[in-house]
Amino acid sequence: MGAAPRFLLALGALACLAASTASAQRPQTREGFWIGFGFGGGSAGLSCNTSFDPDCANLTRETGFTGHLKMGGTLSPKVLIGGESTAWTKDEQGLTSQLGNLAAAVYFYPAPATGFFVKGGPSFSYHRSDDGTTNLTGTGFGFIIGAGYDVRVGRNISISPVANFYWGSVGELSSNGASTSGFGLKQNVFDFQLGITFH
Repeated sequence: MGAAPRFLLALGALACLAASTASAQRPQTREGFWIGFGFGGGSAGLSCNTSFDPDCANLTRETGFTGHLKMGGTLSPKVLIGGESTAWTKDEQGLTSQLGNLAAAVYFYPAPATGFFVKGGPSFSYHRSDDGTTNLTGTGFGFIIGAGYDVRVGRNISISPVANFYWGSVGELSSNGASTSGFGLKQNVFDFQLGITFH
């Protein structure tokens, strides 16, 4: 088992432990400005136009490390709005790959006292890969969805395990600054992260 799957397994165990203590957590109050960040791991998938590059047919999902930074405001005890940057990265055999989304997200707490939330929103996607010789970059549009749980550990602090799915249609890439035509890149990431949220 690789480092990333082991890390995901450890995060899952921490999340289960956090959920098991939910009945003893502090009151779930949300108001004003909030900010949070976290780290974890996830699986990334790529697809592209095989008529442009036959190697696109051989792409497989890869595991890597992920992180997020989010901040925003409180509309009501059930609804938060904000911006969230989420990224996936892997460095292996000289190839560094980075996939990410910058999203405008809505966070909805169907039963505010429990701390459970779902989220989603449109995003700006980016892609970068560099093997030391060729640098491929691109941007496009996408979305993010997810679900998580705020386990209150202080009056205004929560431990927040969260699962995310983010997708992006990057389309064309620039290779060392020169534009390509016909690449048709799409990307997606499913990850699990453990974060800290300051309400």
